[in-house]
Amino acid sequence: MDLLDTLTAKGLRRELPTRDEALAVLSTTDDELLDVVAAAGRVRRQWFGRRVKLNYLVNMKSGLCPEDCSYCSQRLGSKSEILKYTWLKPEQAAEAAAAGLAGGAKRVCLVASGRGPTDRDIERVADTISAVKEANENVEVCVCLGLLSDNQAERLRAAGADAYNHNLNTSEGTYGDIATTHTYADRVDTVQKAHGAGLSACSGLIAGMGESDEDLVDVVFALRELGSDSVPVNFLIPFEGTPLAKTWNLTPQRCLRILAMVRFVCPDVEVRIAGGREVHLRTLQPLGLHIANSIFLGDYLTSEGQAGQADLDMIKDAGFVVEGADEATMPRHRADVAGAGSCGSGGGCHPCGDATADVATDTAADTVAGSADEAPAGAADEARTDLVRVRRRGAGTELAPNA
Repeated sequence: MDLLDTLTAKGLRRELPTRDEALAVLSTTDDELLDVVAAAGRVRRQWFGRRVKLNYLVNMKSGLCPEDCSYCSQRLGSKSEILKYTWLKPEQAAEAAAAGLAGGAKRVCLVASGRGPTDRDIERVADTISAVKEANENVEVCVCLGLLSDNQAERLRAAGADAYNHNLNTSEGTYGDIATTHTYADRVDTVQKAHGAGLSACSGLIAGMGESDEDLVDVVFALRELGSDSVPVNFLIPFEGTPLAKTWNLTPQRCLRILAMVRFVCPDVEVRIAGGREVHLRTLQPLGLHIANSIFLGDYLTSEGQAGQADLDMIKDAGFVVEGADEATMPRHRADVAGAGSCGSGGGCHPCGDATADVATDTAADTVAGSADEAPAGAADEARTDLVRVRRRGAGTELAPNA
């Protein structure tokens, strides 16, 4: 049984692949790419069918962050010409969220720049959650406010938050290369606080910052260990005015391999194609839907995404359907323990997807071999830098969003 047959069978059993197997996915060749997508797609369909969950970002406070994360346009010392504004009022945030919900989003992600919230900030966000849910009681609300102090996660949960986002971003071994004002351990602590308070843990990564294949595998295995229910996979948007402005390490093929590796390591977890998909996947975005089961609709925090209607058309044209508000995202075995821990890495639980957990190897592929997929020479020169557009619409502006 070759690599892809093995990974497919393990994914259908929810069994953790080995590190070597995960690394091998990132080392496949372009000739094998469609086989990789097909194998990851079979695992995705087992646990999530053909549903695509839509999420919508509301940037409640933009810019002027005291942290020095190298990738971020809102960082300390950033010269990026992004929107800068203080806290939106609850009714303003609720109005912004309504645009995404009208476009089919079932989760609203309330985000604010900064190291972490004060007690007053928690009160503001609690009021905003109430305003959002008053307009649509079925909406899921995820909050992203930075590092949490003791009891803040519990307060957010009591206010009606369903999830908390705090990404690990990269491996523990290289975290000091992208930020010095906080540590990898600080981030892990916040994810644990959120999960311990009964919030669904949303934590992911950023690819394309110069990390190695080993770093990517390390951070995804760490996310699996933390029991993240949702794993956003961001692809670096090299904003002018940040230390990583000229960092163009990704190709569309590389992005698909990364998504596939995440799916094999986290077979029954919501894998979300997050920031940078338009810039790096480009015309291969529909192939990404065969691996991931979740995307952001419309714009991001400080950059513009493609039009919301284009996202909806892409989903339909690729043969997928938008997940409804009354449909559970997670498989039953995960939904039963959401907020209380993860299922672990073993394969002992019975599958509960729509399809039968058939471990037949009908997605056989050629033997996987080849050198590590490095961005080809000149990739930076060929990158579509024209796709990096600063957000000038939506939350914090007088212009309508593109959802």
